[in-house]
Amino acid sequence: MAKSKVTDVVRELAEPIVSELNLELFDVEFVKEGPDWYLRVYIDKPDGVTIEDCEAVSQRLSKELDRVDPIPDQYLLEVSSPGLERPLRHEEDVAKSIGKLIQVTTYTPIAGQKKFIGRLLSFENGELELEIGKKHQKIAYAEVAKARLVAEI
Repeated sequence: MAKSKVTDVVRELAEPIVSELNLELFDVEFVKEGPDWYLRVYIDKPDGVTIEDCEAVSQRLSKELDRVDPIPDQYLLEVSSPGLERPLRHEEDVAKSIGKLIQVTTYTPIAGQKKFIGRLLSFENGELELEIGKKHQKIAYAEVAKARLVAEI
């Protein structure tokens, strides 16, 4: 089965499980690292994911994967949080990150640079506004190649 088909099937199996546990399905990856295949399921919730959350999803999802058997080869199932420096893959992720420190990489240079780290002040009308030091930088969402949270210590 193609990688994208595997992630689609796993997403369909995982959605009702995480929803029932009051969690959010953040992402699903099926990747080969060295000789091994990894099926990674990332879950989230507003007050943070616990080990117990990961165990509950892993146990229930594992049973569903055994029942449906969408992956013919051996693989390792990992269920975890997307982490402190999680990627912001969708507009909804960006909108939820207002007030937080983020890193944005653009497709083309803006004011001579492609990488920006700053506090996300707003996200309106398809445009991010970052506070970088004392300056404000506006970036069209269409120009964003990658965005992620930056851990603040």
